[in-house]
Amino acid sequence: MRLSHITLLALLGAAMVVPSFAQPGPGMAAGGQGGMSGMGPGGGQGQGQGMRFAFDKNNTRGWSLMTAEERSTYHDRMLAAKTFDACKAIQVEHHQAMEARAREKGTTLMAPRQNACDRMQARGFFK
Repeated sequence: MRLSHITLLALLGAAMVVPSFAQPGPGMAAGGQGGMSGMGPGGGQGQGQGMRFAFDKNNTRGWSLMTAEERSTYHDRMLAAKTFDACKAIQVEHHQAMEARAREKGTTLMAPRQNACDRMQARGFFK
């Protein structure tokens, strides 16, 4: 009887471990978080190619100076850009607005580590 219980527990344990090796599906982050942050058009399918672009506090100038609605609007506008030039125009407008807001509040904006438009172009987001 004990051997059968041990065998049953081992099988149940193995059955619980196997799903943890599954790969994340389309639109899901590596950590299994399927939220909207950073997803391209089509629920994570940036231009139909399965690309993700995160716009967050770590890579967006003035993130802490924006409201949640402004962040969402900026995110949507960047992902809706159809060309590299349109993306750059949105980005320049945003940077100027955030620089003005930072001056008003007496703070300094972080320097961008990467250029989102350059990254998007390098990944084939623009035609």
